[in-house]
Amino acid sequence: MSDVDGMPEWEKRFRAARVGLPEWALDAPQRCLFVSNATGTYELYAWDRDTGEQRQVTKRPNGTTDGTLTPDGAWVWWFDDTDGDEFGVWRREPFSGGGPAEPAAPGLAPAYSAGLALGRDGTAVVGRSTDADGTTLHVVRPDGSEPVEIYRHRESAGVGDLSHDGALVAVEHTEHGDAMHSAVRVVRTADGTAVAELDDTRGGTEELGLFVMGFAPAAGDTRLLVGHQRRGRWEPMVWDPATGETRELPIDLPGDVGAEWYPDGDALLVVHSYRARSELWRYELGSGALTRVETPPGSVSGATARPDGSVEYLWSSAAEPPAVRSTTGAVVLDPPGLKAPGSRPVEDVWVDGPGGSVHALVQRPTGHGTGPLPTVFEIHGGPTWHDSDAFAAQPAAWLDHGFAVVRVNYRGSTGYGRAWTDALKHRVGLIELEDIAAVRRWAVDSGLADPDRLVLAGASWGGYLTLLGLGTQPEAWAVGLASVPVADYVSAYHDEMEALKAMDRTLLGGTPEEVPERYAASSPLTYVDRVRAPVYIAAGVNDPRCPIRQVENYVDRLAARRHPHAVYRYDAGHGSLVVAERVKQVGLELRFALERLGMPVEEGLPRL
Repeated sequence: MSDVDGMPEWEKRFRAARVGLPEWALDAPQRCLFVSNATGTYELYAWDRDTGEQRQVTKRPNGTTDGTLTPDGAWVWWFDDTDGDEFGVWRREPFSGGGPAEPAAPGLAPAYSAGLALGRDGTAVVGRSTDADGTTLHVVRPDGSEPVEIYRHRESAGVGDLSHDGALVAVEHTEHGDAMHSAVRVVRTADGTAVAELDDTRGGTEELGLFVMGFAPAAGDTRLLVGHQRRGRWEPMVWDPATGETRELPIDLPGDVGAEWYPDGDALLVVHSYRARSELWRYELGSGALTRVETPPGSVSGATARPDGSVEYLWSSAAEPPAVRSTTGAVVLDPPGLKAPGSRPVEDVWVDGPGGSVHALVQRPTGHGTGPLPTVFEIHGGPTWHDSDAFAAQPAAWLDHGFAVVRVNYRGSTGYGRAWTDALKHRVGLIELEDIAAVRRWAVDSGLADPDRLVLAGASWGGYLTLLGLGTQPEAWAVGLASVPVADYVSAYHDEMEALKAMDRTLLGGTPEEVPERYAASSPLTYVDRVRAPVYIAAGVNDPRCPIRQVENYVDRLAARRHPHAVYRYDAGHGSLVVAERVKQVGLELRFALERLGMPVEEGLPRL
């Protein structure tokens, strides 16, 4: 819709200009890179803070979000795939432009990305993943010589970080076969020989993971900041692979704690995530002092400490749209054009579930009474992710149309401790749906939700849980909306990218051939003949995570029994970075649900 004055509020939230948190070049902090949808497609932009000039770096039909700067700020690297299929190569171009992008590692064939680290001397470590080779890591030198392979394994792995002098690279790997819990190995970039290993999996007797937060930002300093789970939640520790010394940091905060170095290396910028909110702290490595970095209540989606000691962060709440702010009081980036309208705040609800207390976030529409209301259960993906008190345009669209919105942080979600996340094993999908069912009962019994107008909706893993829930809880739901879902778990396994195969083997305890009964129990296709609710499915034809063939298998079964359903196939991958496409998909979901529930349909909503 070209007339902004006549554009509905829900659509404005999607079309409003957005910017991500700027990344700055380590040795040229005035040079930054950020993501924006200013042109209607999410692309990368270079920003010179000295001159104020901003330049669009990438311009591709399906958008670009994966990019980074060299430490000197001279080059922008970005990942070039085909129509969102995530299979491609790295390209680079000068920060200031002036020429076409060139292959950044011309000796490497296309692959799925397994991370990237760029060194101060022009060296790069490029991670690749393919079905044929598993994970390989390659050193690319600035002299144009052939890339040198320094790591190879069938199981999933990835580039963590490069040391300040580029001599060492930290590798996160799952050679032990548990894709949910990584070990960390530091190897020499010169020849790939191992320097040291940190492995908290304890030979498989405990499920403890590690992840790389970054090498110390000082010459000659080999300390590595590593996240660990030794006390039942994520916390940082300092490990020196050169000496083997580890130092766990007594940061006394109740939730998950992530961290990055301040540029001077004397302190850490701590991100504390707890009960669907997040906040910032400064931790002094010398004294152990912990000082609050003031941010408004809500969620910090990203933060970075600048060389002058200030902190820039991307903040939002469910009621207030995102903004990039600074502790100096300034708004760092304020994109011109249409501004996103606000939405409704969330209420916290805790419900007794079969595995413990389940946290749900509830939003109520204005002007529609107290209930019972038509209610959308919007289920997050991941599955190791969580919904938070952060701004989201899709729940706001349902609120605008008179729906209550409930989001459930089921077992498997992050932010509630290691045991809650790791409960997601073997009875995959069924465990999450038990928690969702407990919250659904609360929603009905409390008078919030109309039991005859309950919508189950989600994307990715949320789309998978939607289809599985429609089949295993057929009496509970009036409409199902599944975007880019797993629909046929066996076919999905055989067609998906290798890293996700490794995750499925971890979650289900083997391949479909090794544990067929578990894949059958967790596959929506097993229960498709029990589905009662009308089903809407959206699928990307180039999706490597939830491939199209397994979706078609499910749709064919619905069609064979002439069950009410609609399918929208779009020419992209696991979601779209094109704003107009995203608006269309949300509009199709709104129309499908409103029509099936007998509710008024807004003029102008798209049709299939």
